[in-house]
Order: sequence, then C-alpha cells, then structure tokens
Amino acid sequence: MAENKIVATDADPHAFLAGVEDEQKRADCEVLLEMMERVTGEPPVMWGDSMVGFGSYHYRYASGREGDYFLTGFSPRKANITVYIMPGFKTYEDELARIGRYKNSVSCLYVKRLSDIDLDILEPMVADSVKRMREMYTD
Repeated sequence: MAENKIVATDADPHAFLAGVEDEQKRADCEVLLEMMERVTGEPPVMWGDSMVGFGSYHYRYASGREGDYFLTGFSPRKANITVYIMPGFKTYEDELARIGRYKNSVSCLYVKRLSDIDLDILEPMVADSVKRMREMYTD
C-alpha cells in the first residue's frame, strides 16, 4: 500500500510562516495559529511542506489504508488561505451563511484574507469541528 504523502514533520511552523512573502497573509496566518493553538490546546506542527496542523487522529479505512492526520489546520496557499475543517461543512450551513466571503470544498474553507470573514463565527466552528473529530476518533 502506498505511503501517505502528507505526514507530520519536524519543521518549525513559526519559521515557515515567517517565510510567507505576502505581509497580510503572514499576519492572517499568525492570527490563525494563535486561535487554533488556543482552541485545540495543541501546539502547531508542520504537515508536509505547507500545512500547519493542530492535534492528530488515526484513521483506518475499510480498504485497510490507514494513517494519521491533523484535527484542524491551515495553509497559506498562493491564491487563498485554506482553513481545514476536517468533518466537513454539512453541520455548519448556518455559520457559512453568515461568515462572509469564502469558497469551500469538502473540508476546506478558502479565504483571501481574514478580514473577509467573521472570526467570531470561524473560531466556534473550528472548536466544534475539533470536538467532533475527537469524538469520532477516540478509541
């Protein structure tokens, strides 16, 4: 079975974020780092070469594939900041209707800058998503 491509590394998340060229994106990522560390109670960890994750869970699919992944996190991508809400957005439709300007896919919230969204809505979403992940993946 193929190895997972995205795994936790020993790289320094603070050094990674310091290297983000766009000053506003770097400042937004520092806000996310502080918020996610506070709500998860977990330190930031680099996953792969561009994702900052908090906490982890172990998954195992019926196919036998298994691995570890972060409970929540973010990545300063070229076009957007990606915020990872691992359980997906089905239970957060009301929040998404009020959060501001964004795009999303299954577990990813894409924002240009944090000023485009309401952090008072995002923070409880992140906290609730982490709680749900911990409940789903606690043995």
